[in-house]
Amino acid sequence: MHTNNIELEINTEYTKDDVFNEMEKHLLHDEEPSKYFNSIAELPIFQEYPFQLLYKLKEAEQSPKYHPEGNVWNHTMLVVDNAAKRKTKSIDERVFMWAALLHDIGKPGTTKNRKGKITSYDHEKLGAKLAEDFLREFMSDDKFIEEVKVLVRWHMQILHVVKDLPFADIKNMKQQANIFEVALLGLCDRLGRLNVNVREEENNIAVFIKKCNNE
Repeated sequence: MHTNNIELEINTEYTKDDVFNEMEKHLLHDEEPSKYFNSIAELPIFQEYPFQLLYKLKEAEQSPKYHPEGNVWNHTMLVVDNAAKRKTKSIDERVFMWAALLHDIGKPGTTKNRKGKITSYDHEKLGAKLAEDFLREFMSDDKFIEEVKVLVRWHMQILHVVKDLPFADIKNMKQQANIFEVALLGLCDRLGRLNVNVREEENNIAVFIKKCNNE
């Protein structure tokens, strides 16, 4: 386990690359990465691009019916902690953990309150673009960026496929992404809420995989 530290908080000379590298270390080595992210979320540099893409998660509200934990930041912190517990099941832990952190980065730009109903339609599509924009600020590894991007793009397919919604697109998803990686991220996403029924969500993942394999 990578222990938390406050070096970034007391060092006024840190750079954006320093912050990114620290974020990656905590994503990959902490049992609960949320503790680190919550400790840096109010630093001035988090108001600067591209970190502001994450800070805006705090401003994006969600339906209290489906997300009693509150805003998208709170949800994302629960997701990364769940992902940290399951990352060894992933093909690529680094890709998986960054996808967990960035999976809802498109919600601030798509969230609307329609007569009291909070929605964020197509946030995964915008999220895929913003995840790429975020990562390209720090690297030029096309393969890594693409793998994170496709997981962000398809993470909502769990819901769409299980409920047989018109947004389900198994064919294109299977062409771009590994369905087991999508399923693992999707499970962490579904578990990243308060008062969740773990057995029910695990069953939904099993249904998702079965339907994808039969397609």
